[in-house]
Formats: sequence, C-alpha cells, structure tokens
Amino acid sequence: MAQRPNRTKPASRSTRVARLEARITREALAVVRRAAEIQGRSVSDFVVAAAQEAAQKTVTEIELIRLSREGQEKFAELLLHPPVLSPALKKAFERHRALVAE
Repeated sequence: MAQRPNRTKPASRSTRVARLEARITREALAVVRRAAEIQGRSVSDFVVAAAQEAAQKTVTEIELIRLSREGQEKFAELLLHPPVLSPALKKAFERHRALVAE
C-alpha cells in the first residue's frame, strides 16, 4: 500500500466558516491531486491556496497603475507644475463643492 505524504496542518477549523464547491473534469482533478501530493497538501488546501493566489493577482493587476518611463516623468512633472485651471474646470469644481456641501 502506498504511503501518504505528510500533510501540512490546515488552518484552525474555527476560522474556516465558508464553503466553496466546484465541479471539474476527472482529468483536472487528477492534475490537482498530483500537484497537492507534490506539495504535501490536501486537495482542499491546495485548491484554496491556488484560488487565493489567483484572486490576489487579479486584484493587484487592477489596482496597480503601470506607467512607462515617459509616463512617469510626465506624471511627476504635472504634480510638480500643475497646469492652470481653465474657466470651465473652475466652474465644475465650484459646482462640485456646492453639491457635496449640501
């Protein structure tokens, strides 16, 4: 009989209150099981960690602003030396202040 690898201890059961279910193909499950086995984790722990990593990457990508070198220089220049406000923009700021103050 094959020996089971040592699994990492799962997080405290009291902190795991939500349940996630998914249906996948047998082939996908076989790959996930193999990957979990390689890392010495349960399938559940492996899937949760992979989902969290993918979710964090997605959130970071949308929250992070990437600028080229030229864009960075232009941004810094505008912060240091902002353009003069046009009359239309001044009027828009005044309307905004009036609406927000209400």
